[in-house]
Amino acid sequence: QVQLVESGGGLVQAGGSLRLSCAASRTIFSITAMGWYRQTPGNKRELVAIITRGGATNYADSVKGRFSLSMDNAKTTVDLQMNNLKPEDTAVYYCNAHYVLPRVGEYWGQGTQVTVSS
Repeated sequence: QVQLVESGGGLVQAGGSLRLSCAASRTIFSITAMGWYRQTPGNKRELVAIITRGGATNYADSVKGRFSLSMDNAKTTVDLQMNNLKPEDTAVYYCNAHYVLPRVGEYWGQGTQVTVSS
């Protein structure tokens, strides 16, 4: 079983920056993508940003131009740089890793709280 360990959440004022990091406990050989999702009370978990094994990225429209996602060469760590944060970015952020062997599946981190004050 792989664990995704998240760090970097916290409280920041609007306009500020935070960097979230997610590290897998071991290499996921069949990984296809890693990314970050977020969830607020009463709402579904939504995609924030995702990066494929090949390095292609996709961002939610609400964070384009403000957030940047990167993955290390070993494909075990993803970092989400969040700039110009807004109160509406407040949520619990979850790291995700998608794999295809021995079957299609995904791992989730435990979540880290990001709170942006106005």
